[in-house]
Amino acid sequence: MPADIVVLGGGVGGALTANLLSKRLPSGSARIRVLDETGVHVYQPGFLYVALDQANAGWLSRDLRSLLRDDVELLIDRAVRIDVENGAVHLEREGALHYDFLVVTTGAQPDWDGVPGLRQATHNFYSLIGAERLREALRTFDGGSLVVGVAGMPYKCPPAPVEFAFMVDDYLRRRKVRDRTRIRFLSPINRAFTIESASKLVQPLMEKRGIELETFVNVETVDPDKRRLTSLEGETFDFDLAVLVPPHVGATVVRDSGLGDPGGWLPTDPATLQLKSSDRVFAIGDATDLPISKSGSTAHFEAPVVVEQVVAAIEGRAPNPAKSRYRGKVTCFLETGRRQATILVFDYDHPPKPPRPSFIWHVAKWLFNRVYWLTVPRGRI
Repeated sequence: MPADIVVLGGGVGGALTANLLSKRLPSGSARIRVLDETGVHVYQPGFLYVALDQANAGWLSRDLRSLLRDDVELLIDRAVRIDVENGAVHLEREGALHYDFLVVTTGAQPDWDGVPGLRQATHNFYSLIGAERLREALRTFDGGSLVVGVAGMPYKCPPAPVEFAFMVDDYLRRRKVRDRTRIRFLSPINRAFTIESASKLVQPLMEKRGIELETFVNVETVDPDKRRLTSLEGETFDFDLAVLVPPHVGATVVRDSGLGDPGGWLPTDPATLQLKSSDRVFAIGDATDLPISKSGSTAHFEAPVVVEQVVAAIEGRAPNPAKSRYRGKVTCFLETGRRQATILVFDYDHPPKPPRPSFIWHVAKWLFNRVYWLTVPRGRI
């Protein structure tokens, strides 16, 4: 009997895992099914460019079927409950999927109501519609107080708010309204970026560009009428335009299944990526509780680890130790404005040592964005 493998979620982690499994496993040895609610794969890092009028929505999404190998089945339905004890994923429309191995790649979802007033009073670039609304707001912004920052932790793609601060500085200079705009960057911790070595690089650049850094600002409420933000620390910030990253929580199906911690993150072994409650269930990407960046890059490096373990189990051998242990590897670009960027490469034990921003890294990120559809989800890099 072929093994039943269900991949829950069709984002970067889900598509990549399914395609790698298809490549590694002999024909007829497994049935690989990807379950996704929409059947559309969205390149979320592109939202930043839509908000800043550097891209349109057309290049941000693809039919998920077009990214999967022919022998990978795609099911479009909503998972409502994961039954680990009986090895099944229950669906909203068509019964249940039984599995021998389950890979959960359900990601993180913004908690728009986690901060009162956040949804009504602020803009964001963490959804396509949010990015498009922000683009329109920036087109008519004529100067004033602009606050940029993080409304709560955890949040996915940690470089994004810092990148936005640098890039909106460029944008406003091009529109010749920067000289009458005050930009303040609000951080809930004691520095601009979650990783100290990266903060040491970006904070002097912020100061040089006139971007004011406000630390220990944990947003408690946002008043839509007064356009005023209040922090848990008792400070207030008035604004004409606010761009805040919402706090995130785990996927609804994880929380409804009682599998996650209070935030809805799956308790996951940091090396094997197995769920701590089941050795036949794996979690990758934003869905886990691992102390690592919630980003597509994380899922990119985690997927081969899971694939090696599943393939080894089906083949009845021990996993290759060199391929079946995740060591926390992440690689991210970080735009610093003025057509320059740097790169962050790190793992559990080694913090990043970002090089000085340069045009080369900016071009590298641009190229990566362009070749993404031909490479990462298809398992070509």
